[in-house]
Amino acid sequence: MDTVLNLQTFNIFNVVRIFGIGTLAFLLNIILTNIWLKILYKYFRPGKTIEREKETFWGETPVFNQLHKKKEGTPTMGGLPVWLTMVLLAIVTWIIAQLAGTTFWSKVNFLSRPQTLLPLGFLVIAGMIGLVDDISGVFRRKGFSLGQHLLFYSVVAIGGAWWFYFKLGWDYLNFPFLGQVPIGWWYIPFFILLINATSFSIKITDGLDGLVGGVFLTMFGAYAAIAFDQGKMDLAVFLVGLMGALVGFLWFNIYPAKFFMGETGTMALGATLGVVAALTDTPFLLPLIAIIPFIEAVSVILQTISKKLRRKKIFFSTPIHHHFEALGWPETQVTMRFWMISALGAIIGLIIFLVDSKIKNIF
Repeated sequence: MDTVLNLQTFNIFNVVRIFGIGTLAFLLNIILTNIWLKILYKYFRPGKTIEREKETFWGETPVFNQLHKKKEGTPTMGGLPVWLTMVLLAIVTWIIAQLAGTTFWSKVNFLSRPQTLLPLGFLVIAGMIGLVDDISGVFRRKGFSLGQHLLFYSVVAIGGAWWFYFKLGWDYLNFPFLGQVPIGWWYIPFFILLINATSFSIKITDGLDGLVGGVFLTMFGAYAAIAFDQGKMDLAVFLVGLMGALVGFLWFNIYPAKFFMGETGTMALGATLGVVAALTDTPFLLPLIAIIPFIEAVSVILQTISKKLRRKKIFFSTPIHHHFEALGWPETQVTMRFWMISALGAIIGLIIFLVDSKIKNIF
C-alpha cells in the first residue's frame, strides 16, 4: 500500500511540475516575444524575402511567389524566444535546486544529463546557427543554401551521434512490435540522417501562418506522453515547457502573423525533435507522429525528381500546403486542416507506442 501511495504521490508531483513549467514557459515567452517584436521591427526590417530565386536547386517557383508576395517584409526570427525561454527556465530551476538543498523546491529542476542535457544543447546550438542564417537573410537578402543547411545539420548531428554511440552505448534500433535490432556503428550515420530528415522537413513545413507552431504542439505532446510513460519525467517537463513556449509563439504567429519562426526556430526545434525521437527509442514512429512534416518532405522530393527528370510538375507548388493554396483553399483552412491531420497522426503514433510497450511488458 505504501508503495502504491508513493507512486501516486510521485506521479501527482510530476504532473504538477509538468504543467507548472508549461504555464511558466507560456508566460515567459509572451514577455520575451513582446520585447523581441519591438527589436525586430526597429532593427531587422524589411524582414523576410518571400520570392524564391530562379537559380536555386528547386528551379523557378512562380506559383509560390504569386501566393506569398503579400508577406514580403514580415520580420523573421520569431522562434528565438521559444528556445530562449527554455534556456532561461532550465538555468533558473537549476539555480533554485542548488540553493534549495533537499527541500521540495530542489525537485523543480528538469535539467539532467541522461534526459534533457542533449536535447537542450541541440536546441541552443541549432538555434544559434539558424539565427546567423536569419540575420544573413535580412541584411544580405540571402541566407544559407540547401547544401549549407545540410552541412550544418550534419555537423550538429555528428556531435549527437558520438554521444549516443560512445557515451550511451546505443548501437541498436527499436522497431515497433519487432524489438531491438543491433546495428553496431551504423547507428552513427542513421542518427545523422535522422537529424537531417527532421530538420529539413520542419524547415519546409514553416510556410503558412501558425502551421508549424500547431504541428509542433501535437508532436511534442505525443512525445511528452511517451516520455512520461517511460518514466523520463525531466524530458516530459522539457517537452511540455516547449509546448508552453510554442503557445506563446502562436499568440503572435497565427493569421495574420506578426512574424515568422525563421531558421532559428525551425532548425532548433527540428533538430530537437530528432534527438527526442532517439532518446525515447521511437524514431520509426516519426512518420506518424510527424506526419505533416513527413508528407511535406515527400511532396518536395517527388516534385523535384519530377521536374528534373520529366520536366513536369506533380503539384501546383510545393511543399504541399502551397498546392492546396493554389487550389483555392484559404490559408487558415489549410493550416487548421493540417493541424487536424497532425493531431490524428500523433494520436495513432502514441497508440502504437503504448500497445507495443504493453505487449513487450507482457511477454
